[in-house]
Amino acid sequence: MMKGARFWLLFGIAAVIIAAGLLLWRANPRAVEQAEARVGSATELVYATGFIEARQPVAVAARVTAPVERVLVDEGDHVRRGQALLLLNDAEQRGQLAQAVSQRRQAALEESRTLALFQKGWVTRAARDRVVAEAASARAAEASALARRDQQVVRAGIDGVVLKRDVYPGDLATPSRTLLLLGDPGQVRVTATVDERDVPRLKVGQRALMSNDAWPDRVFRARLSEITPGGDPDQRAFRARLTIEDTLIPPIGMTMEVNIVTRQISRTLLISATALADGHVWRIQNGRARRQDVRAGIAGADDVQILTGLAAGDTVIVNPPADLEDGERVRARRAAK
Repeated sequence: MMKGARFWLLFGIAAVIIAAGLLLWRANPRAVEQAEARVGSATELVYATGFIEARQPVAVAARVTAPVERVLVDEGDHVRRGQALLLLNDAEQRGQLAQAVSQRRQAALEESRTLALFQKGWVTRAARDRVVAEAASARAAEASALARRDQQVVRAGIDGVVLKRDVYPGDLATPSRTLLLLGDPGQVRVTATVDERDVPRLKVGQRALMSNDAWPDRVFRARLSEITPGGDPDQRAFRARLTIEDTLIPPIGMTMEVNIVTRQISRTLLISATALADGHVWRIQNGRARRQDVRAGIAGADDVQILTGLAAGDTVIVNPPADLEDGERVRARRAAK
């Protein structure tokens, strides 16, 4: 009996201690962080990722199928329009040209002799016309053979830089294969991939801010110049083209983080984005947390525009606890900026 009484005595003491602790915990206000609603600028952005590319990239391919003998340029080389870039095997074309040259010379000699004899009346007009036609045909055949040999030389179609090289001596060049890619580094654009849900907010002429980790403290300015009319149904995205409006032009091929400014309000009410949850905030009134429904507008990474429900100077709880209850006592401290 003595042991049972002792157990129940200890149990009662523990229950009293727990109850006292619970009452003490409830009486002690919960510590929360607060910040004021303030007036500032709200900017609505559409985020995308993009890359720098030549405004008019030129894919270089051979006009005929032939083995590659020599590659005369490398990536990064500047080239001029008409400059030879590749030499293809032209043994067959050189043989055909030599034959055409020989036939043209023979036809030219025959033409010269026949014309001299015709002037003396020793050959008929029909004979003269036939020889003249044969000489013209031989000259045309030589020009054709020369053109075929020239097709074995792949030339640049623009002034620019070799952006990409995908060919080496011994490769088989075909008209369907891109061997080199050319572009003008002074004429570039940004091609960005935009989620299809954001496309209705885009308009040509909107400004954009871009960045890259290679320049951590620099913001590149650009302007939306084109939205492709057709999207990619697999990625559910569209391509947007942007013109860079900056003195520094990043190199072709570099990726960019793109933020297109779709809307901006210079003076509006803002709160920390961490204070808003499911259309409401928590205010502090007389040391207690009070739930306040609000209507939000532009949402940014750090701030949210408040259209109704708050006024400038009102304090709200940032990062409110998930189990915070309406009317609960709180002890507020100012949130770190």
